[in-house]
Amino acid sequence: MLPEPPATFRRPSASERPWWWRLETADGTEVAPGGDAADLADQRFANQADAESWVGEVFGRLAEAGVDQVVLHEHDRRVYGPMSLHP
Repeated sequence: MLPEPPATFRRPSASERPWWWRLETADGTEVAPGGDAADLADQRFANQADAESWVGEVFGRLAEAGVDQVVLHEHDRRVYGPMSLHP
């Protein structure tokens, strides 16, 4: 059996980065952006501030990819939302 890969070579676990955004359409259906925005799906963060900074930087790309609103979670706990990405 091989040893666990170093953290620099593996995706962080949910326990290491428990904060994440659920990406939704206006009716609350979960959506995963595709195409050029596929890299925006399944992002995880070490803390709330990092998660909020990230969504502030990419909200325009998310909206263009069909995401209407986001909900912030820590592990399985809903922290707040939905928060619209539209004016």
